[in-house]
Amino acid sequence: MRKILRTTGAIGLALLTTAAATHFTAASFPSDDKAIVHVLNRVGFGPRPGDVASVRAIGLQRYIEQQLQPDRIADTAVDARLSGLTTIGMSAREITEKFEIPQLQMRQARKQQAARTGDQNEPGKPPRPAPEIQQRANQVVMELSEQKLIRAIYSDRQLQEVLTDFWFNHFNVDARKGRDRFLLTEYERDTIRPHVLGKFSDLLKATARSPAMLFYLDNWQSADPNGPHVDPRIAARRQALGGQLGQGRARRFLPAMPAAPNQQAKRPPRGLNENYGRELMELHTLGVDGGYTQKDVTEVARAFTGWTIDNPRQGAGYHFEPRIHDDGEKLVLGHRIKAGGGERDGLEVLDLLSRHPSTAHFIATKLVRRFVSDTPPPALVDRAAARFRETDGDLREVVRTILTSSEFLSPDAYRAKGKTPF
Repeated sequence: MRKILRTTGAIGLALLTTAAATHFTAASFPSDDKAIVHVLNRVGFGPRPGDVASVRAIGLQRYIEQQLQPDRIADTAVDARLSGLTTIGMSAREITEKFEIPQLQMRQARKQQAARTGDQNEPGKPPRPAPEIQQRANQVVMELSEQKLIRAIYSDRQLQEVLTDFWFNHFNVDARKGRDRFLLTEYERDTIRPHVLGKFSDLLKATARSPAMLFYLDNWQSADPNGPHVDPRIAARRQALGGQLGQGRARRFLPAMPAAPNQQAKRPPRGLNENYGRELMELHTLGVDGGYTQKDVTEVARAFTGWTIDNPRQGAGYHFEPRIHDDGEKLVLGHRIKAGGGERDGLEVLDLLSRHPSTAHFIATKLVRRFVSDTPPPALVDRAAARFRETDGDLREVVRTILTSSEFLSPDAYRAKGKTPF
């Protein structure tokens, strides 16, 4: 019995030691200035004058907890500095009307003038817009970049800014692709920023419906090759009126995009596009080794047919178009999606991927790499992934697990990472 008690006691002590090593309690949080500077460099973009003393006064644990609740932190100083940036509060529709459409109109006018005079700068290429028009169009991206820097430098919500940068990179879109530059402001402000400490599934669904993402990965043009299908509502109304309603509307199954001159003829035929389906699994959720196949990519692409943009010319938002959706049965990662689901097909895929164990591990690995080490400690990745699964992808809880871990606050992690050139 004594031997059993000794063995049990040793096991219990080992378990307690292991538990204490995984995270810090209020009593064990480090309080030295070196640890404070480390946290300010990782949780934020570095200490400003007075920051170390402020954190020392309240303690590291309380500071980290405050950063995990950014909505409770007043940021009036930053709001004042951002007040002169007129575009960052505009909707995509307003930006389109003020910046994109004038650029397109000027380009078209210069093309017509060149055709009349025979003056072509480069054969086969549209005339460049006037410098002042081009400068105005660039203002949108320039102000978006400026607000990003202002927030990184002056905001008291440092963790929110770090995570906005992290997730903006994770769900990457490129300003150099066509009209995405006019969609990025709304994308960062309304799609990424509000969800950085929420549920991963909500963030995933917001990006899937974002016009910036739909345009960047061409999903707005992805359609069932066997379509277009007649909308049942239109068919019923047409039948009731003797087949005289909606003929033209049924043919206009995809919204028209404002194209640059002489590019209209170069558009590829409409059909199934796998770009989003592939990036959704490889880069957004499961990871390249997450267990999916090319067949899964095709099935996911089928599920997202009809996820498009409503009136792209006016900078409008997401729209599901049933006439170009493949409504047949699909099989994704062994999960059967029944026929006839419509828009629910894509939502079912997003729910499946957001709860997949590979997604939990992939997201945990990236977050640990961002905050702790370029070679993520496997034990911490496992604990963060487990927390992801336990909380149904609650990103606040996953980040809390990382920021209160012994690995994050270990002296071995101090000054062990280089900063990005942002």
